[in-house]
Amino acid sequence: EQHIKVKTDKRRYGKITTLVSGFDKHVDLKSVAKTLKEKLACGGTVKDGVIELQGNHLKQVKQVLVSLGFPDSSVSD
Repeated sequence: EQHIKVKTDKRRYGKITTLVSGFDKHVDLKSVAKTLKEKLACGGTVKDGVIELQGNHLKQVKQVLVSLGFPDSSVSD
């Protein structure tokens, strides 16, 4: 059972990045990241099994992941 964690991180020059981690091995991270970037209108990348999104999207990420079919109980802030 996967436990997806969503948190923010402060990067250089005070930029906020939203990190989404904890996915199972069989999840296609690139397609999930692409959908998140389209729905949230932001840039981002996949590094070491973690989706990095530019900006603070803590409130919106859970809604998008649930709409993609991830269980509501497996996504935590």
